[in-house]
Amino acid sequence: MSAIKIMVVDDDSNIGELLRLYLSKEGYEPIVLTDGEQAVEQFDTVQPDLILLDVMMPKLDGWQVCRRIRKKSQCPIIMLTAKGELFDKVLGLDLGADDYIVKPFETKEVIARVKAVLRRAGVSQGEKAKEVSYDGLYINMENYELRVNGKRVDTPPKEMELIYHLASNPNRVYTRDQLLDEVWGFEYYGDSRTVDVHIKRLREKLEGASEQWTLKTVWSVGYKFELKESDI
Repeated sequence: MSAIKIMVVDDDSNIGELLRLYLSKEGYEPIVLTDGEQAVEQFDTVQPDLILLDVMMPKLDGWQVCRRIRKKSQCPIIMLTAKGELFDKVLGLDLGADDYIVKPFETKEVIARVKAVLRRAGVSQGEKAKEVSYDGLYINMENYELRVNGKRVDTPPKEMELIYHLASNPNRVYTRDQLLDEVWGFEYYGDSRTVDVHIKRLREKLEGASEQWTLKTVWSVGYKFELKESDI
Protein backbone atom coordinates (compact mmCIF):
# COMPACT_ATOMS: atom_id res chain seq x y z
CA MET A 1 0.00 0.00 0.00
CA SER A 2 1.40 3.36 -0.92
CA ALA A 3 1.56 6.33 1.44
CA ILE A 4 0.28 9.79 0.57
CA LYS A 5 3.03 11.61 -1.34
CA ILE A 6 3.82 15.19 -0.42
CA MET A 7 6.23 17.17 -2.58
CA VAL A 8 8.15 19.79 -0.57
CA VAL A 9 9.75 22.50 -2.72
CA ASP A 10 11.96 24.95 -0.82
CA ASP A 11 15.48 26.24 -1.49
CA ASP A 12 16.17 26.38 2.25
CA SER A 13 17.62 22.91 2.99
CA ASN A 14 16.97 23.30 6.73
CA ILE A 15 13.26 23.86 6.17
CA GLY A 16 13.13 21.00 3.66
CA GLU A 17 14.75 18.60 6.10
CA LEU A 18 12.53 19.72 8.98
CA LEU A 19 9.39 19.15 6.92
CA ARG A 20 10.71 15.80 5.70
CA LEU A 21 11.14 14.68 9.32
CA TYR A 22 7.71 15.78 10.53
CA LEU A 23 5.82 14.55 7.45
CA SER A 24 7.51 11.14 7.72
CA LYS A 25 6.48 10.91 11.38
CA GLU A 26 2.87 11.47 10.32
CA GLY A 27 3.08 8.55 7.87
CA TYR A 28 3.38 10.62 4.69
CA GLU A 29 5.98 10.08 1.97
CA PRO A 30 7.86 13.39 1.52
CA ILE A 31 9.77 14.16 -1.67
CA VAL A 32 12.00 17.19 -1.00
CA LEU A 33 13.20 19.38 -3.90
CA THR A 34 15.21 22.61 -3.82
CA ASP A 35 13.99 24.64 -6.79
CA GLY A 36 10.98 25.27 -9.00
CA GLU A 37 12.41 23.71 -12.14
CA GLN A 38 12.81 20.38 -10.34
CA ALA A 39 9.22 20.56 -9.17
CA VAL A 40 7.86 21.08 -12.69
CA GLU A 41 10.16 18.46 -14.23
CA GLN A 42 9.44 15.77 -11.65
CA PHE A 43 5.73 16.41 -11.08
CA ASP A 44 4.50 13.84 -13.61
CA THR A 45 6.94 11.19 -12.35
CA VAL A 46 6.28 11.71 -8.65
CA GLN A 47 2.51 12.32 -8.97
CA PRO A 48 2.23 13.90 -5.51
CA ASP A 49 -1.03 14.09 -3.59
CA LEU A 50 -0.13 17.56 -2.25
CA ILE A 51 2.63 20.17 -2.76
CA LEU A 52 4.18 22.43 -0.11
CA LEU A 53 5.58 25.18 -2.33
CA ASP A 54 7.93 28.01 -1.35
CA VAL A 55 7.39 31.29 -3.20
CA MET A 56 10.88 32.83 -3.32
CA MET A 57 13.10 30.33 -5.15
CA PRO A 58 15.77 30.42 -7.85
CA LYS A 59 15.10 29.47 -11.49
CA LEU A 60 11.29 29.32 -11.17
CA ASP A 61 9.48 30.97 -8.28
CA GLY A 62 6.45 29.49 -6.55
CA TRP A 63 3.98 31.56 -8.56
CA GLN A 64 5.40 30.22 -11.85
CA VAL A 65 5.42 26.65 -10.57
CA CYS A 66 1.83 26.94 -9.34
CA ARG A 67 0.71 28.38 -12.66
CA ARG A 68 2.36 25.58 -14.68
CA ILE A 69 1.05 22.78 -12.50
CA ARG A 70 -2.47 24.21 -12.54
CA LYS A 71 -2.49 23.96 -16.34
CA LYS A 72 -2.51 20.17 -16.07
CA SER A 73 -3.47 19.18 -12.52
CA GLN A 74 -5.69 20.08 -9.57
CA CYS A 75 -3.16 18.63 -7.10
CA PRO A 76 -3.59 20.57 -3.81
CA ILE A 77 -0.93 23.27 -3.31
CA ILE A 78 -0.03 25.05 -0.07
CA MET A 79 2.21 28.10 -0.54
CA LEU A 80 5.07 28.71 1.92
CA THR A 81 6.55 32.19 2.04
CA ALA A 82 8.12 34.82 4.25
CA LYS A 83 5.84 37.39 2.66
CA GLY A 84 2.66 38.05 4.57
CA GLU A 85 1.14 40.91 2.62
CA LEU A 86 -2.48 40.55 1.53
CA PHE A 87 -1.48 41.02 -2.14
CA ASP A 88 0.72 37.91 -2.08
CA LYS A 89 -2.00 35.83 -0.44
CA VAL A 90 -4.58 36.93 -2.99
CA LEU A 91 -2.18 36.28 -5.87
CA GLY A 92 -1.43 32.76 -4.64
CA LEU A 93 -5.10 31.92 -4.24
CA ASP A 94 -5.94 33.46 -7.63
CA LEU A 95 -3.31 31.22 -9.24
CA GLY A 96 -4.99 28.18 -7.75
CA ALA A 97 -3.23 27.62 -4.42
CA ASP A 98 -5.38 25.89 -1.82
CA ASP A 99 -3.80 27.46 1.27
CA TYR A 100 -1.09 29.86 2.33
CA ILE A 101 1.34 29.64 5.28
CA VAL A 102 3.64 32.50 6.29
CA LYS A 103 7.18 31.82 7.55
CA PRO A 104 8.30 31.41 10.23
CA PHE A 105 5.74 28.72 10.98
CA GLU A 106 5.12 26.04 13.57
CA THR A 107 5.49 22.55 12.10
CA LYS A 108 2.31 21.51 13.93
CA GLU A 109 0.44 24.20 12.01
CA VAL A 110 1.83 22.93 8.70
CA ILE A 111 0.75 19.35 9.50
CA ALA A 112 -2.72 20.56 10.51
CA ARG A 113 -3.06 22.56 7.28
CA VAL A 114 -1.84 19.59 5.22
CA LYS A 115 -4.45 17.31 6.80
CA ALA A 116 -7.21 19.89 6.31
CA VAL A 117 -6.38 20.47 2.63
CA LEU A 118 -6.14 16.72 1.97
CA ARG A 119 -9.55 16.23 3.59
CA ARG A 120 -11.06 18.94 1.40
CA ALA A 121 -9.47 17.31 -1.64
CA GLY A 122 -10.95 13.94 -0.66
CA VAL A 123 -7.58 12.29 -0.01
CA SER A 124 -6.95 10.28 3.15
CA GLN A 125 -4.56 7.56 4.25
CA GLY A 126 -7.45 5.12 4.06
CA GLU A 127 -8.42 6.19 0.57
CA LYS A 128 -4.85 6.09 -0.60
CA ALA A 129 -4.68 2.51 0.57
CA LYS A 130 -7.26 1.41 -2.04
CA GLU A 131 -4.37 0.08 -4.06
CA VAL A 132 -2.25 -3.00 -3.43
CA SER A 133 0.45 -4.66 -5.45
CA TYR A 134 2.57 -7.77 -5.22
CA ASP A 135 4.75 -9.66 -7.66
CA GLY A 136 2.62 -10.07 -10.80
CA LEU A 137 -0.49 -8.60 -9.18
CA TYR A 138 -1.89 -5.05 -9.10
CA ILE A 139 -5.27 -4.10 -7.65
CA ASN A 140 -6.70 -0.57 -7.81
CA MET A 141 -10.11 -0.06 -6.25
CA GLU A 142 -10.42 3.55 -7.40
CA ASN A 143 -11.18 2.33 -10.92
CA TYR A 144 -11.75 -1.38 -10.17
CA GLU A 145 -8.67 -2.42 -12.11
CA LEU A 146 -7.00 -5.81 -11.80
CA ARG A 147 -3.70 -6.47 -13.57
CA VAL A 148 -2.04 -9.87 -13.68
CA ASN A 149 1.56 -9.81 -14.90
CA GLY A 150 0.93 -6.36 -16.35
CA LYS A 151 -2.15 -7.38 -18.31
CA ARG A 152 -5.54 -5.94 -17.40
CA VAL A 153 -8.08 -8.62 -16.53
CA ASP A 154 -11.81 -7.88 -16.71
CA THR A 155 -13.21 -8.74 -13.29
CA PRO A 156 -16.74 -8.33 -11.84
CA PRO A 157 -17.02 -5.87 -8.91
CA LYS A 158 -17.57 -8.47 -6.18
CA GLU A 159 -14.57 -10.52 -7.30
CA MET A 160 -12.50 -7.32 -7.22
CA GLU A 161 -13.70 -6.46 -3.73
CA LEU A 162 -12.99 -9.99 -2.53
CA ILE A 163 -9.41 -10.22 -3.83
CA TYR A 164 -8.70 -6.69 -2.61
CA HIS A 165 -10.01 -7.50 0.86
CA LEU A 166 -7.86 -10.62 1.10
CA ALA A 167 -4.73 -9.08 -0.46
CA SER A 168 -4.98 -6.03 1.82
CA ASN A 169 -4.66 -8.36 4.81
CA PRO A 170 -2.05 -10.93 3.75
CA ASN A 171 -1.84 -14.19 5.71
CA ARG A 172 -5.00 -13.43 7.67
CA VAL A 173 -7.50 -16.28 7.56
CA TYR A 174 -11.15 -15.39 6.94
CA THR A 175 -14.12 -17.68 7.38
CA ARG A 176 -16.71 -17.70 4.63
CA ASP A 177 -19.19 -15.98 6.91
CA GLN A 178 -16.66 -13.24 7.69
CA LEU A 179 -16.10 -12.63 3.99
CA LEU A 180 -19.84 -12.54 3.34
CA ASP A 181 -20.25 -10.01 6.14
CA GLU A 182 -17.23 -7.82 5.28
CA VAL A 183 -17.33 -7.95 1.46
CA TRP A 184 -20.99 -8.52 0.65
CA GLY A 185 -22.43 -6.87 3.74
CA PHE A 186 -26.17 -6.31 3.55
CA GLU A 187 -26.21 -6.95 -0.20
CA TYR A 188 -26.28 -10.73 0.11
CA TYR A 189 -28.70 -13.02 1.91
CA GLY A 190 -27.73 -16.43 0.52
CA ASP A 191 -25.33 -19.08 1.85
CA SER A 192 -21.55 -19.16 2.07
CA ARG A 193 -21.11 -21.24 -1.09
CA THR A 194 -21.11 -18.01 -3.11
CA VAL A 195 -17.67 -17.26 -1.61
CA ASP A 196 -16.36 -20.58 -2.96
CA VAL A 197 -17.64 -19.73 -6.43
CA HIS A 198 -15.95 -16.32 -6.42
CA ILE A 199 -12.68 -17.78 -5.11
CA LYS A 200 -12.71 -20.37 -7.89
CA ARG A 201 -13.20 -17.69 -10.56
CA LEU A 202 -10.43 -15.57 -9.08
CA ARG A 203 -8.02 -18.53 -9.07
CA GLU A 204 -8.67 -19.03 -12.76
CA LYS A 205 -7.73 -15.40 -13.41
CA LEU A 206 -4.66 -15.46 -11.14
CA GLU A 207 -3.30 -18.88 -12.08
CA GLY A 208 0.47 -18.88 -12.65
CA ALA A 209 0.88 -15.18 -11.87
CA SER A 210 3.55 -15.63 -9.20
CA GLU A 211 5.13 -18.15 -6.84
CA GLN A 212 5.47 -15.50 -4.13
CA TRP A 213 1.80 -15.54 -3.13
CA THR A 214 -1.27 -17.69 -3.46
CA LEU A 215 -5.00 -17.61 -2.80
CA LYS A 216 -5.09 -20.47 -0.31
CA THR A 217 -7.86 -22.59 1.15
CA VAL A 218 -7.57 -23.20 4.88
CA TRP A 219 -9.50 -26.43 5.22
CA SER A 220 -12.58 -26.39 7.45
CA VAL A 221 -12.00 -22.66 8.10
CA GLY A 222 -11.95 -20.45 4.99
CA TYR A 223 -9.44 -18.59 2.84
CA LYS A 224 -6.39 -16.37 2.99
CA PHE A 225 -4.06 -14.48 0.67
CA GLU A 226 -0.80 -16.22 1.57
CA LEU A 227 2.56 -14.48 1.18
CA LYS A 228 5.93 -16.10 1.61
CA GLU A 229 7.58 -14.80 4.76
CA SER A 230 10.32 -13.01 2.77
CA ASP A 231 7.69 -10.86 1.06
CA ILE A 232 5.93 -9.61 4.19
